[in-house]
Formats: sequence, structure tokens, C-alpha cells
Amino acid sequence: MFKYAAAPGIYVGNYTLQLSRASSIFMLLAYMSYIFFQLKTHRQLFDAQEVEEEEEKAVIGFWSAFSWLVGMTVIIAVLSEYVVGTIEAASNSWGISVSFISIILLPIVGNAAEHAGSIIFALKNKLDISLGVALGSATQISMFVVPLSVIVAWIMHIRMDLDFNILETSSLAFTIIITAFTLQDGTSHYMKGVILFLCYIIIAACFFVQKTPLNNAALFNLGPELTPSSSGVLTA
Repeated sequence: MFKYAAAPGIYVGNYTLQLSRASSIFMLLAYMSYIFFQLKTHRQLFDAQEVEEEEEKAVIGFWSAFSWLVGMTVIIAVLSEYVVGTIEAASNSWGISVSFISIILLPIVGNAAEHAGSIIFALKNKLDISLGVALGSATQISMFVVPLSVIVAWIMHIRMDLDFNILETSSLAFTIIITAFTLQDGTSHYMKGVILFLCYIIIAACFFVQKTPLNNAALFNLGPELTPSSSGVLTA
């Protein structure tokens, strides 16, 4: 919004970068406050209502679970590094936009365990836990991982900001609004699930048909063989 609000002809790159870094700091503070609020001072607000049922016994102990978590994190980090390095090549070979691969396909695969967990808890009629897993993951990415990446890039002297494209920003805002309306009455039924699923399909379709390159300036350095037409389509 800051970029589009600037007067025409004014370079706002440095200002956008500074604003992004400042916003990232405040986003991290907000996320830490939320974690403290959820786990320490107002934990009772987030606890599921107690229902008389048999207590589930832990399958593995704390340190065993912690070891598995650390091991899987290391493996996923290595695989993620490999996957990220091959996104552009996969986009060229498959004929699919980079946006669709990175925003739709990768999260589906990377969050498979969380998706499975949400479905399992939902089938057990534990909707609070199911929503906690799904929404907690999205909140963690948007309010912790993204601003932390900006701060780390700042430390490494890399110019990374929060200036996303209009489609990504609109999709995020649309997602927040429709999720809030879905959950506001505290009830759940299959029709809400159908609507959420169809909305996700529409968003995925937007990124599937979007063919925005990684660097728009590269379009004008393709040589005499390819030139961008007025409609944005490359023509020979």
C-alpha cells in the first residue's frame, strides 16, 4: 500500500525497505506477545472444553519426541534447500509459474503432516485442536517466519522487504476475512468446509494462470528474438 500511495516518479525502494524492517520488528513483538498471552497469562482462553473421556496415553516420552523433532527438522531443512534451488528449473520444464509452485504446491507437500493432523483431529470431533494446528501454522508463518526472514536478511546485508505483489497481498487479505466470517459464530458444518475449499481452489487457479517472471526487467533483455507484446505475452 505504501508503494502504490507514493507520488508518481518518486523512488520509494529505500523507504519501503526501511518500513519493512521496522514493521518486521513490530510483527515479531506482536507474535511474541501472542505466544506469552496464549501460553502464560490467558492459557484458559485457548484450552479446549474439558470432556469426560478416557485419557490418551503418550506413545513416546518427551526426550524421544524431542529427538525425533530435531532430526526431522534437520532433514526437512536439507530437503527444503534442495527444493528451493530447483523451483525455477521445475517451473521452466513443467510450464508452471514459479508463484504456483512456491505458494500452492510446496506448502501442500511441506505441511502434509499438519494437514493430516488437522483432518485426524477433526474426525475425532476435536475442532479446537484441528483449528489450532491449521491456523497456528499460518499465523506462525505470517507473523514470525516472514518478519524474521527480513531481519536475518538485514543482518546479512540483503535487501529483503515486505513489498509483495498485489495478487499475494489481496489473497492474504481475502483469506483472513473469509476465515474470520467462517469462525465468528463458533459452529462448524460441511457447507463451511465446501466454501473454504472452493475459495482455496480459486486462489490456486489465480496463481496457476499467472505467468509473472521472477524479474520483470528480464523481459526487456531477452534479445531480438523475443519481445513482450502489449498484452504481456511474449511474441517472436
